[in-house]
Amino acid sequence: MPATSPRPSPKTARSGAGLLGPEPVAERRGGSLLTGNIPAEAASHPTGTARLRTGARPQGTRVDTPVPLRPHALRPGESSPRPSGPDSAETATAIERTALDVAVPRLAAIAGGSGAGWPLQFITPGFESLSSQEPQAIGLTYWFDAAPSGDPYPVTVRFIGVRLDVKGNRGPKDTFQELATMPHVQPGSGRVALTHRVLDKTPGRWQVTAHAIAGAPEDGGAARTQPVPLASATNVGVSSYAPITQLRAPGVVLGAWPALVGTGVLAALIMESVLAAGRGLPVTRVLLVALVACLMGFLGAKVYYRVTHLEEKRRLLSVGMSIQGFVLAAIGTFALGAALSGIPVGVLLDLTVPSLLLGQAIGRLGCFFGGCCAGLPTASRWGLWSSDRQIGVRRIPVQLMESTLAAVLASATLVAVLVGRPHVDGAVFLAGFALYVVGRQLLFPLRGLPRKTAHGRQITLVLAAITFLLAVGAGLLA
Repeated sequence: MPATSPRPSPKTARSGAGLLGPEPVAERRGGSLLTGNIPAEAASHPTGTARLRTGARPQGTRVDTPVPLRPHALRPGESSPRPSGPDSAETATAIERTALDVAVPRLAAIAGGSGAGWPLQFITPGFESLSSQEPQAIGLTYWFDAAPSGDPYPVTVRFIGVRLDVKGNRGPKDTFQELATMPHVQPGSGRVALTHRVLDKTPGRWQVTAHAIAGAPEDGGAARTQPVPLASATNVGVSSYAPITQLRAPGVVLGAWPALVGTGVLAALIMESVLAAGRGLPVTRVLLVALVACLMGFLGAKVYYRVTHLEEKRRLLSVGMSIQGFVLAAIGTFALGAALSGIPVGVLLDLTVPSLLLGQAIGRLGCFFGGCCAGLPTASRWGLWSSDRQIGVRRIPVQLMESTLAAVLASATLVAVLVGRPHVDGAVFLAGFALYVVGRQLLFPLRGLPRKTAHGRQITLVLAAITFLLAVGAGLLA
């Protein structure tokens, strides 16, 4: 599901220095992953920023073995003083080598975030059988650390690639220069992974250099400063299977989404059958209706997403899915199937709501580990490091919050079905579903999704709250 739309990239420095990257110096080492720790070649430049000569072939900077030192972070625009004294050479080397403290967040470490070439890494498919399959893409991740304090600022990375296994002259598909931008880095948010994919290039072995800068705040409220170069790096890797490369990034557990969503569906079907048997309903017919409802829900999720994302020019089966579409289609199928099967509609819907919410509670875990429906970046200590498949950073764990909401409501509606015995069939379903919609509407702003309508969320929130109150009143007072 889509992340927030990017904003304009940062501007170049007023001094005329190049937007991205240090001047090419072969085998030059240095630079910090932290915003503000300026590489050696940038610190020696008269303007404090280094230029990339037009037409020069960038050699990149290579990184040393890490040493267990904690680097000092500077804000964009501050200078990085050169050490002086008898031990200045060793001190300078130690400061520069702190850039390679390659400790990564735990989720990234188990999901494609560790590997050679720090701070520039190639995305690997994880399956040897897919490494040579077509189509191919080049997946790249650049790591850096957010400044410890200050205003949000942009970071832009220029990826420059050259294919190595070329026979004869290089063509347009054997080289590339592309930009990737994180418009708003939250100071204090820790380690950040910016992932970019390069498409429509010749498969093979590539050498890629990354040059990055941290820009000045864009709000105009703070004093303008020159962009600060971050660490440059060069790495060599190979292209990989494009469909996997598009999904894989540090912090994204490949296969987690279908596995956990499938587990949620299975758990929901089991609960549905147990509750149906307890009410004396025909279990086989109930399960058949539930299976058809799941299939229609899958189709409804695709259609709903396609209708609300017309700007994406893709086929129906290749677009994303929306939980709203799944729920609407599944519930409609349940109601119609119950009527056609001779099962009381209200009774079946009451048994369905705890099952549906249980499936949601499990399936939303797949969203967290699969890199979709991600929350906004945050510097809060309560944030959790996760990815939206493009940017890995500490975020508001909105998927886990929605999973908890669904689990609590699943428990409450289950108790109501087993113990409450409402006077009106269908009241438990309406109350539970309406309260879930209320919770989702309150969580939506934490995902930073752009609004499709001016007042759609407020209207949905009010209608869902009214439905909940009416359902509770009908169930208790009828």
